[in-house]
Amino acid sequence: MKKVVVTGMGMVSPLGPDTETTWRAILSGASARGPVDLFETEGCRCREAAQVPLSLPPPAPGSKKEQRLSRASRLALLAAGEALRHAALPAPVAAAIPLSLSTTGGAMEWGEHFLRRALAGSRTRKLAQLARYQPQQQVLDLRQAFGLGGPSTLMANACASGANAIGHGFDLIQCGMAECVLVGGYEALAELIFVGFDCLQSLSGTRCRPFDLNRDGLMLGEGAAFLVLESEAHALARGAARIGSILGYGQALDLHHLTQPAPAGTALIAAMRSALKGASLPPEAISYVNAHGTGTPMNDGSEAAAYAEVFGPALARIAVSSTKAAIGHTLGAAGSIEACLALLTARDGTPPPQLFNETPLPEMAASLALTHASAPLKPGPVMSVNLGFGGSNAALVLGP
Repeated sequence: MKKVVVTGMGMVSPLGPDTETTWRAILSGASARGPVDLFETEGCRCREAAQVPLSLPPPAPGSKKEQRLSRASRLALLAAGEALRHAALPAPVAAAIPLSLSTTGGAMEWGEHFLRRALAGSRTRKLAQLARYQPQQQVLDLRQAFGLGGPSTLMANACASGANAIGHGFDLIQCGMAECVLVGGYEALAELIFVGFDCLQSLSGTRCRPFDLNRDGLMLGEGAAFLVLESEAHALARGAARIGSILGYGQALDLHHLTQPAPAGTALIAAMRSALKGASLPPEAISYVNAHGTGTPMNDGSEAAAYAEVFGPALARIAVSSTKAAIGHTLGAAGSIEACLALLTARDGTPPPQLFNETPLPEMAASLALTHASAPLKPGPVMSVNLGFGGSNAALVLGP
């Protein structure tokens, strides 16, 4: 199997318009929670989320006109543009590069704008907006903006989509079907998704507290992250700088419930063990886990049980934290954003702090990041895990 390395990284989040700004804010312990002003939230139990600042700069010249680009496309273009600049791909490579992308809502806000105008009796309902809300439109915007001509795959595995998009790109290179792949995920806040989570009573009215005994819900967020993956031989041949590597990938499905994970974490256990097996590593080799950690009662208990099963006593020597307390749950973008944060942790040897955890779950009480946020990591590979509705689970093992 070919070795897979990362040569480009780009990110936009509620804490910053690029990778390094976001990373510094994460390490500082910042949280982006604030009032939602993208749509009306009156009547909701929760009215806050982690929103990318509205001063977000427009996409680079040469792409579609700004007024025709959805918020989802703008987020994706910013992150993908940073990743491609970072990788400095030759034009012929970029022109043929395959795309493996993920989202859950696409540009749902365009459909919502159209519906609001129609209900208000507007005669100018902007049918173009309705036509551009589907996720394939954002893929087209990316291809047109950067001259990308390779095949495109769009993952929709709920909140595990971002990790599975990276895993699919990893598989393409490992099995020899591609030498270079652009992978990533994007998500913009949308009213239907926000209100849906609020109706499920999944949103916290106070703050997101992953792995805390008193947790009461998640915080939604938005953002995008992209990586350029290459075979090691391809990257060496063109003299590309290496950011990190993808060592293993695992995914599993439990079919336990539409929205609730299996209490024992069976699918997550299978996904983590598969990723470790693919990386040829024992569990105790992992130095840090970027957890899914939504802060909901069902998720965190199941996830903690899975860690206890997979890592056993070694869990006390592994740093674990969920960055959703800082930037929110970005749904289809979560796996991509959190994989980038895990790679940055491996690069710098410093784990993101676990915010707002005052009374840890018993299984997590000894974990380094939950109790000693500033402690330097032992050198070694890291892991990023994600759980999605419908029992879709994914795990990535990453290295410096």
